[in-house]
Amino acid sequence: MVPTTTVHPDLRRIHRVLPTNPINARTVPLVRAATKLFALRPAKGVETIAVSPHATVRVHRPPMSDAPARDTPGAALLWIHGGGYVIGSAAQDDPICARFARELGITVAAVDYRLAPDHPFPAPLDDCLAALSWLAAQPTVDANAIAIGGASAGGGLAAALAQRVHDLGEIRPAFQLLVYPMLDDRTASAEKSDIREHRLWSARSNVFGWSSYLGDTDRAAAVPARRPDLAGLPPAWIGVGGNDLFHDEDLTYAQRLRDAGVACETTVVPGAFHGFDALAPRAAVSREFFAAQCAALRAAFP
Repeated sequence: MVPTTTVHPDLRRIHRVLPTNPINARTVPLVRAATKLFALRPAKGVETIAVSPHATVRVHRPPMSDAPARDTPGAALLWIHGGGYVIGSAAQDDPICARFARELGITVAAVDYRLAPDHPFPAPLDDCLAALSWLAAQPTVDANAIAIGGASAGGGLAAALAQRVHDLGEIRPAFQLLVYPMLDDRTASAEKSDIREHRLWSARSNVFGWSSYLGDTDRAAAVPARRPDLAGLPPAWIGVGGNDLFHDEDLTYAQRLRDAGVACETTVVPGAFHGFDALAPRAAVSREFFAAQCAALRAAFP
C-alpha cells in the first residue's frame, strides 16, 4: 500500500478503503448491473437521442440565460465516459456533464458506446464517431468549436477519435480534453506497475481492459499511443494524478504531442489516484482539477 505521506491530504481517508483491483472478468457483470441503476435515476433536462443503430447520446444543455442566441451556433463538448472499455455508461457522468454545460454555457453530448469484450475495437470508436458526426450537424452547434473529451478509457477513445477524424478530414475538433486517459496498452506489462501502488485501476485490470478491447486486432491501428505521427491533431489538455497507473504514459503522450507541434497543457495532481475526482467530487483538490478543465475549454473556444 502507498504510504499515506504520498497520498494527497484531501484523499487520504477515501484512499484507505478503496480496492486495488476491482475490475476483472468475474466482477464486470456485477459492475454493469450496478451501472444500469444510473440510467434509472431521473435526470432533469437531459435528452437521450439515438445517433446510430448502436449508440445514443445524453444531451445536457446550458441554462437558457447562459445559452447563445438561438440563431447563433455555439460551442459544444462531446464527452466519452470511462470504464476501462468494459464497463460504464453515459448516465454515470450526468453530474460532471451538467456542470460543464452550466459553467461554460455549452451543449454537452455524452455518448453511450458499445462495450468490450462483447464489442471490441472498432465498435466503441465507431459509436463515438457517430456521436461526433451527429453533434457537428446540429444547427445550434458551431462545428468549428467542438471539443472532444473523456476520462480514463473515455479519454483514450477521445484521443483515438481525434486521430480518426484527422485522417478522415471531415470534422475538425477544436480541442481534446483528456482526463487521465487510457492511452497505451504497453503499460499493462510494465514491470514497475505493482498492483498495490494504485487504486481503482491496476496493472492487472489494465491487462484485462486492453485485452477485452483489442481482441486480435492490429494494436498499431487501435492504440492511440502507438500512432507514430501525432502532427496536425487538435490542441490538448491532459490531467492525471501522481499515483495514477496512467501517469507516465499520459505525460509521455503529452510530450509527443508537443514534439509534433501540437499545443498540449498538462496538469499533474500530486498524490492523486485514478478517478479521484469522481469519488471525492467535493474535495478541494477535485474542485481545482475541474476548474483547470473548464479553464482549458474556455481558452479553446473562440
